Amino acid sequence: MDESGKGVNGVPELPGGKRWYVLKVQSNRERTIRESLERRIRQEGLDDYFDKIFIPTEKVAETKGGKKRITEQKLYPGYLMILMELNEETWYLVRTTSGVGDFTGSAGKPIPMEDHEIQRMLGAAAKASMPEEVIKAKIPFEIGNAVKIKEGAFESFEGSVESIDEANGKITVLIQIFGRPTPVDLEHWQAERV
Repeated sequence: MDESGKGVNGVPELPGGKRWYVLKVQSNRERTIRESLERRIRQEGLDDYFDKIFIPTEKVAETKGGKKRITEQKLYPGYLMILMELNEETWYLVRTTSGVGDFTGSAGKPIPMEDHEIQRMLGAAAKASMPEEVIKAKIPFEIGNAVKIKEGAFESFEGSVESIDEANGKITVLIQIFGRPTPVDLEHWQAERV
């Protein structure tokens, strides 16, 4: 910290000196860059100046080939969040790590994140890591819609949507088999509007 109490390059420090910063990194290499930073921090013995290196992600439900998968998707591709104490040594270590572009900020000066930005970022990540039942599939039908079955044992049958289960991504369609209304449970993607 300099005589003015403003820290490195005029960045104010909190008690303990650690603040959240955003790093611009090569896209699609966020994990390997994080591992590289963690390894260099250990090698240089600077563990006391760093706390967390965070890749903001969210869980997304995808349906491919008839199978539902939960995947993790980056909220901000090409960026890492890092909780660290900024000084000449730590700033140099981060900037000289392969794959790191620079800190976000203006005129080459790293600017720490504001408290409301941190809460929003960490809140989005916390929501994204909630149990799977919170993730809902977007179903493009409403009860009573006329649909045609695109796939499965009842392919080409037409009927109407009787019920919708958003939590599991399923619908129940009422079709006519031998003149009788018969409910059929389907994945939502197995039907299309008529």
